[in-house]
Amino acid sequence: MTHARIEMNPEIMGGKPVVRGTRIPVEFVLRKLGAGMTAEAILADHPRLTLDDIRAAQAFTADYLADEELVYR
Repeated sequence: MTHARIEMNPEIMGGKPVVRGTRIPVEFVLRKLGAGMTAEAILADHPRLTLDDIRAAQAFTADYLADEELVYR
């Protein structure tokens, strides 16, 4: 799984996936979306992000979850 806009580096945010060139974690972007913020509102609050960055964060997470084994008990 390769995502050009997302990077994981142990020297940046403890290795959490972030939007490349920023210290903005993928988790942060998703939490904002989950809280009901629009992409436009996120971009207004974080001008270093682009709409493609937000979409990349969503795609990264979908790919990550698709590779996870879920076990229901």
